[in-house]
Amino acid sequence: MTIDFEDESGDRLGIDLYEIAQRVIDGAIDFMDCPYEVCIGLTVTDNDEIHRLNLEHRQIDAPTDVLSFPMIDFETPGEFEWLENEDDCFDPESGELVLGDIVISADKVLEQAEAYGHSVTREYAFLITHSILHLLGYDHMTESDAATMEQIQRDILEALHITR
Repeated sequence: MTIDFEDESGDRLGIDLYEIAQRVIDGAIDFMDCPYEVCIGLTVTDNDEIHRLNLEHRQIDAPTDVLSFPMIDFETPGEFEWLENEDDCFDPESGELVLGDIVISADKVLEQAEAYGHSVTREYAFLITHSILHLLGYDHMTESDAATMEQIQRDILEALHITR
């Protein structure tokens, strides 16, 4: 697994961002039975930068907690079998499945951890898990899709012993 990690937050979360990300991404990918080693970009930034990205990519003029930029268009979320015949989904040098990029606002991690009454680690891990599911084709546009995604998120975090 390769994580192209960048911390633009100035260590304001006070936790080992890379170690937690590595643990959560590895755990989520294993939980989802992904048969490939993966490559993911992860940037931790601030509200100003994520606001700019949210406006640029989603035309939403506000900061958000996490943005996901999938590289693969999954027809069925979390289904990997069809990828065997797709050369352009894999890094030609490492052979890893290139899932995409995640951008997280450290400011939102702090705000939401306090608002929800749980740890900064739990909120950060939740946002990574949520975004990994988006990179694997999951979404929450309908109530049914949201319920499915929420259950998988809970299951992954419980398997990692990262609870509220």
